Amino acid sequence: MPICQEHNLRQPLPEERPYGIRVRLRRGDPFRSLVGDAWTREHWFPTRAERDSRLAEMSGRYVYFRPGDQPALEFESVDPA
Repeated sequence: MPICQEHNLRQPLPEERPYGIRVRLRRGDPFRSLVGDAWTREHWFPTRAERDSRLAEMSGRYVYFRPGDQPALEFESVDPA
């Protein structure tokens, strides 16, 4: 995915970012009726360590969850082939 305003970046993006995180909505989530069943979002990182660190942060319990709330997202690691 191209960056719209690359001149605004603090530093250039790395050429290769082969490690990813794929985000999906869980089955039964009402938001699926708005975005569709095939909705996914991918985030890409240059190293496995950066990806794993971000994955742990993203998949952790949200600070403002109420007791009993469950995350609506599923996270999947994507490794280079």
